[in-house]
Amino acid sequence: MPRRLPLPFAILLGSALLPAAPAPAAAPAPAAAPAPATTPAAATGRIRLVVEHAVGSPPAAIIGMQIVVRGIVAPYVAGERVKVSFYRDGRKVQVRTVGLTPIGKGAGQFHLGFSSARAGLLQARAVHYATPAQAQFSGRSQTVRFASPNVSSGARGPAVRVLQSELNALHYVVPLDGLFDEATARAVIAYRKVAGLELVPSTNTQLFRLLARGAGSFHVRFRGDGRHVEADLSRQVLAEIEPRGRVLAIFTMSSGKPSTPTVVGHFRVYSKTPGVNAEGMVDSNYFIAGYAIHGYPEVPNYAASHGCLRVPIPNAASIFSWVRIGTAVDVYHEAGGGSHRINVHAGP
Repeated sequence: MPRRLPLPFAILLGSALLPAAPAPAAAPAPAAAPAPATTPAAATGRIRLVVEHAVGSPPAAIIGMQIVVRGIVAPYVAGERVKVSFYRDGRKVQVRTVGLTPIGKGAGQFHLGFSSARAGLLQARAVHYATPAQAQFSGRSQTVRFASPNVSSGARGPAVRVLQSELNALHYVVPLDGLFDEATARAVIAYRKVAGLELVPSTNTQLFRLLARGAGSFHVRFRGDGRHVEADLSRQVLAEIEPRGRVLAIFTMSSGKPSTPTVVGHFRVYSKTPGVNAEGMVDSNYFIAGYAIHGYPEVPNYAASHGCLRVPIPNAASIFSWVRIGTAVDVYHEAGGGSHRINVHAGP
């Protein structure tokens, strides 16, 4: 008869003989939440506004004349637009929206013209509103003073500065001090002679429009003569010409009247007399016989001399310094005036 095991031992042995229970499966790790989509930050741009066709510092312009505002935007994004507002004396007078054109190096630009019908201080302000590609940014131009075109002797201010700057750019001898003095009046007369305008020492809209177009420039006729003087009897002006036909200076003058005309032709300065001579001629430059370029108290807007080329006394010294012995002098008249015969009695 088989021997019985004690009950506790039998239970323990039975537990050992049973198959092991499978280990509980590990709980799956929670899935990672998807990263939120990132939107690229809008680019920060900048804009610079430059005023063109205004004169001086601070810049000035003439009523009725057009200035141009150039906007330079970086970075350039195709299809983006800019709003430009024009303010006169702090009050908004015009608003325009404009597109951009690329100019390279990641920048774009625009051009807008503006003309004021009234005097005042003008400023352009531009803003690029925020878009998905660019943040909002803005810019302002310099202020431009618009002034009346009607100025004359004794006037001063922005309109005179514009006038003097424009005349100087065309090589008329004029100060740049903003005062309409006698020197400015002489330059205006010289310009009016060349431009074919009424010979009065004042300005108007027509004159400024011509200046803005570059009309009234001196046309050099003897470029091959190098450094020389040209005396245009038809327009009653005298010009100093540098080599290669570059105009240096233009002066009003008065040549020989019909009864004592100035001789025409190609000459060279053969004698120079500084100071005042017995006939009242100042700083004389003789180019043939008694014919000379010289200063004189009376220089009307028409031919009035005894054959010489009179220039205003304030201009005589600078002309005398520039002209040398041997400097060529070309005297001509487009309509056939003047004389081809030398008058031995030619004078001031």
